[in-house]
This record gives sequence, C-alpha cells and structure tokens, in this order.
Amino acid sequence: MIRQYYPILIESLQVILVLLGGPLLVGWVRMLKCWTQGRRSAGLLQPMRDVTKLFVKETVLAENASWIFRSTPYIVFGATLMAGAIIPVVSADLPLAATADIIALVAIFALARFFTALAGLDTGTAFGGMGTSREMMVSSLAEPAVLMSVFTVSLVSHSTSLSHMVHELTTVSFVLRPSLAFALLAFILIAIAETGRIPVDNPSTHLELTMIHEAMLLEYSGRHLALIEWASMMKLFLFASLGIALFLPWGIAGIDDPGMLPVALVALAVKLALTGVFIVLVETGLSKMRIFRVAEFLGMAFLLASLGMLSYFILE
Repeated sequence: MIRQYYPILIESLQVILVLLGGPLLVGWVRMLKCWTQGRRSAGLLQPMRDVTKLFVKETVLAENASWIFRSTPYIVFGATLMAGAIIPVVSADLPLAATADIIALVAIFALARFFTALAGLDTGTAFGGMGTSREMMVSSLAEPAVLMSVFTVSLVSHSTSLSHMVHELTTVSFVLRPSLAFALLAFILIAIAETGRIPVDNPSTHLELTMIHEAMLLEYSGRHLALIEWASMMKLFLFASLGIALFLPWGIAGIDDPGMLPVALVALAVKLALTGVFIVLVETGLSKMRIFRVAEFLGMAFLLASLGMLSYFILE
C-alpha cells in the first residue's frame, strides 16, 4: 500500500523541501558572507523570519493598480512552486515526470517573469519601467542560452525529460565529456543572471543605477512582497537543484528506489552547502558589473552552450 503511494509522498516531500530549502539556502549564503567579511550573522533562519514578518504587515496598493498587480505575487509563487514539483530534487520518481520536461520548466519560469514585468509596468512608476526593460533584456539573452545548455544534456541522455536525464546519467559509467563541461560552465553563468546574483545583479541593493529585479518590486508590501521574496529564494534553490540534477545527479534516488531517499537528502544538503560556498566566493571576489556588460556576460554563456552542443556532434 505504501509503495503504491510512494510517488505522491515523494512529490509532497519535494514540495516541502522547496518551500523550506529556498530560505535556508539564502540564509546559508548570508551567513557565509558575514563570516568571510568578519561580521556577525543574523542566523540561518533569518530569511524565513523576514518572510513571516512581511505576512503580518499591512498590504498597501497603488490607486491605479489593476488586477495584474494584485495577482502577480500569487502567480509568481505558484509558478515557482510548480517548477519545484518538476525538477528531480531528491528522487527521479515524480508523478509529473511523464508530462513535464525542460521546455515546460523554462515556460513556467517565463510565465513568472512575464507577469512580474507586467506588474512593474502596471503602476506607471519610473523604477518599475526601468527594471522591466532591464529584466526583459536579461531574459531575452538568458533563455536561449539555458535552452542550449540543457539541450546538450538532453543529447547525451536522448531525452528532454528531467527525470529521464537523471536516470540515464546515474546508470551509465562516469565519463568526462567535453560537451557537458561546456554546458556546465554556461549553466553557471546563466544561473547567476537568472537568480539576480553578483556580478549581474545585487539582490541586497536599491540603488537606481544597479537595480534590475528589485526595481520591479518597489511598489509591493505586506503579504504580496512576502510571496515574491519567498519565490525569489525558491528560485535560487531550484536553479541550484537543476544544476545538480543535470550535471551532478549522483545521489538522487532512482525510480522505485525508496531506500536511497535518506542518502539523497544527505547528498542534496552537502551539494547545496558547497553551492553556497561557491556563491560566496564569487560574490566576494567580484563586483557588480555595469548593466551594458550583462549582454557580453550572457553572450559568453550562449557561446559556451553552443560549443558544448557542437563538441557533442564532433567529439562524441
């Protein structure tokens, strides 16, 4: 009886991991950054406390705000959570694996970005329009690059299904592939841009000349801001989990393999901890680049992804 409902239990566990893992990963990154800079940290749970405080605060809406502005936080949060139900975080045995693939995942993220951009324009503020234009520039360059990067992995695994990719990569013997190396480098650059991290964006600043994503959220408050901030934390967790599933899937529980679940949880925690260390090293050693250099940054990501795909056909 338990084995019959095993995929549903795994799906429920994964959704809970996404909800809690996003704030925990952000808290871990902030803790490490404070330690490297010789400052005291607010603690691992501080991002969750911030979100909880926003939920109890009053929501203030602009007089000219339409239904788009009011609905966007719920759409963004729901789309991000749906993406978390597709990505094989701890197990490849997901009920949605048969119908969802990488193209659907990119479309879900694009849906959240589309409504966020509309909400930034809805109130007619200068900051909202500026942030929306910058966000659309970044997305127009990042989305083709992420598709090229993931399609390289799909060529190796002969499928666009994320669960099938994980299954194929974990069942074959480990081989150093130049195509996957190029795709991994491209994915790292894309993930930095998509999650709004340094050097592309700075999530902790509200300076006019440096804002991209934060400029579209200045009119939000209360529970609306809490949902968007929570979704942003989950997005960082999901991109880290997606990179792990595509390029370091060893440790993820396979299909009909419930015994691997404890090992998968431990492996995920270790990999995310190392991801946080990498993020801190990058953000400590680099500074925010000029907005006009972002196109060159993402162009390099697309070039690396293209080289990965070409090297698959030439060398493999």
